[in-house]
Amino acid sequence: MCGLAKKRIRVSKGTKGSQNHEIFGGKAQILRVPQSGDVWQFRMWIAAEKKYLRKSLQTRDFEAATDRAEKLYLETMANVSSGKKLFGLSLQELTDLYTDWRSGDVGTRITKGRLVTIKSQMKHILGYKGAGLKIGELERNSFYDYESWRKQTKPGTQSVTIRNEQSTINHMMDFAYRAGYTHLPQLDFRPISIKKDEVGRRDIFALDEYDKLIRFLRSYTSKKSAPDETERTERLMVRDAILIASNSLLRVGELWQLRWGDVEKIESAFDSEERPVELVTLNIRGETSKTRNSRRIIVRGGQYFLRLRERAEYTGKDDFVFASVGGNRRYARQKWYSRWNELMTGIGIEDYQERKLTWYSLRHFGLTCRIRAGNTYSEIAEMAGTSATYIETHYKHYDDGMLRTAALKSFSIDKSGIIFTN
Repeated sequence: MCGLAKKRIRVSKGTKGSQNHEIFGGKAQILRVPQSGDVWQFRMWIAAEKKYLRKSLQTRDFEAATDRAEKLYLETMANVSSGKKLFGLSLQELTDLYTDWRSGDVGTRITKGRLVTIKSQMKHILGYKGAGLKIGELERNSFYDYESWRKQTKPGTQSVTIRNEQSTINHMMDFAYRAGYTHLPQLDFRPISIKKDEVGRRDIFALDEYDKLIRFLRSYTSKKSAPDETERTERLMVRDAILIASNSLLRVGELWQLRWGDVEKIESAFDSEERPVELVTLNIRGETSKTRNSRRIIVRGGQYFLRLRERAEYTGKDDFVFASVGGNRRYARQKWYSRWNELMTGIGIEDYQERKLTWYSLRHFGLTCRIRAGNTYSEIAEMAGTSATYIETHYKHYDDGMLRTAALKSFSIDKSGIIFTN
């Protein structure tokens, strides 16, 4: 005898308009509203962001919805506890997180100077899109016209500077992508055309300008110009820093972070013209170098270190070569720039900022002098801590004297071919 199959009776959990069930003691709810039909929804108040998190549980079954809601609540609480933003980071929050992350790289992957540059670049990023923009609103082309905006807001900004900023932006986006803050691993930018002469170029001193600077330093450091002893001692230190920078080819960060323990030895010698010189052996630590590579160099200028040491109060191996007067703290960065302004004004180069004459220009001047002296690019590269190709491409600044010397080179021809003579 065949029996009739019983029809499954669906248990109602209430009317659609009133279905709201609490979980975890009311810390979250599952609910159904007329707009959602029979599909259960999850809702939870996120106090840190002052918003409700709402999400479909994608099921009409009450038991399945409850199970999914409890798991979602626990996952959400874990994310909130770890500081993750559930509704998306703002651009300001992302730049802050990125800057904090890069701060941890100082001394291993980047220098303090590089971190300062990154912080400056973050200000431009916020200026372009606004601090409150949500990262989730970004699209691949959101920064496409960044170069045009930068040049409009600050005329004269070099394309190579903007290209470096764009590289930092994409490095930040990669950081955000790996952290799960965005679905975009990088952004697209309008291609930048950079002339060869613009890459890595800073103006350097002409020979007569450098000579004028050296002569001005004599009066600048005199007791007549600086009767206060502390003021004069600072000026003398700045003078020796200029002379050391020109002779050692050190980068600015390497120069300012030198410690007495980095000065291995100072010795007397004779140059190729049999003139006496003082050589100094320096150990450049990787954590102070732009390339993160340490190097040991022998350069001119040992006498300037001797003068500095005679005046210094602290000369222990961990004490800074360029320290504040009467202490062993590093001479303040803003003071270096203030002194530079005094010197450029003093020798009458009012447009030094437009010409990009900076402390770094002393390295360029020294490199050019080594080229004039006949050093090979490989020899100069070893001293400067870079590649020979980079020296030739970026640091070979010809002046009229070098061009004239090149033009006066002659040659003669005999039966065996061409013989060049100077």
